[in-house]
Amino acid sequence: MNITAAAVDQLRKRTGMQMMKCKAALTEANGDMEKAVEILRKSNKEAQDKVVNRETAEGRIGVFIDLAEQMGAILEVRCESAPVAKSELFVQLATDLAKQIAVKDPPSVEALLTQPCVGRPEYTISERIGEVIGLVRENIKVARFTRLAGILGSYVHHDGTVGVMVQVEGEKADEQILRDVSMHVTARNPLVAAREHVAADRIAKEMEIAQSQANEQGKGKHPSIVEKIAEGKMKTWYAENVLSEQPFVKDDSKTVGQLLASAGLKMVKFVRYKVGEATE
Repeated sequence: MNITAAAVDQLRKRTGMQMMKCKAALTEANGDMEKAVEILRKSNKEAQDKVVNRETAEGRIGVFIDLAEQMGAILEVRCESAPVAKSELFVQLATDLAKQIAVKDPPSVEALLTQPCVGRPEYTISERIGEVIGLVRENIKVARFTRLAGILGSYVHHDGTVGVMVQVEGEKADEQILRDVSMHVTARNPLVAAREHVAADRIAKEMEIAQSQANEQGKGKHPSIVEKIAEGKMKTWYAENVLSEQPFVKDDSKTVGQLLASAGLKMVKFVRYKVGEATE
């Protein structure tokens, strides 16, 4: 049977598969488009099953933000090799998955995999991932994700291995400032967004350390001086670990909190993902 180029192109657009695979599927299906789709789905599932137990040591952070709807998501998706992690197919998959999470708000990775794809409801997310597995022949797994709602900003490092999403309060988003703050979080890796987010036991531990160091440095000095030394050490610890109190990476004359305040914004929370930090 003669398989036309138009039919091959139609199948490629529906499935995202390579032209040669589409032509082979149509040939096997004797030109039946729906049967060819099922042939490709079966092929992708077989490819998934073959690689499902392989280690996924590489990957990428994907982000998606809908500014109008004030919702977004950040996720870590894993693969086996750095070349695949940097490929256009994988980058697009990470973005598509982040959009899916933002729009459909799945409660877990397992639930995400069974959801119909946004824009392609005839396919599940598992099948969408299977398409890419069928092309790159590597195992691909969603490691973790977080969905946020509100005024959001994001930044992903150029190699895709570190990504950040921030959430702030305010009247109006300043996209550049939010991107800059997200970039700052990528570089400085703060512990928490604001001082009140530090756990009480962590504060007690750091105060104990600061007091011990102050006692050593302030031997023979008035207790008030020793206390000021301890206070200074705690202030330094907060400036190193609390995002809103860290000197801004692009202008250390102001803190991140001061930068946000200048735009009428206040930090609520941030999510920072680095590939490989999540357990398999």
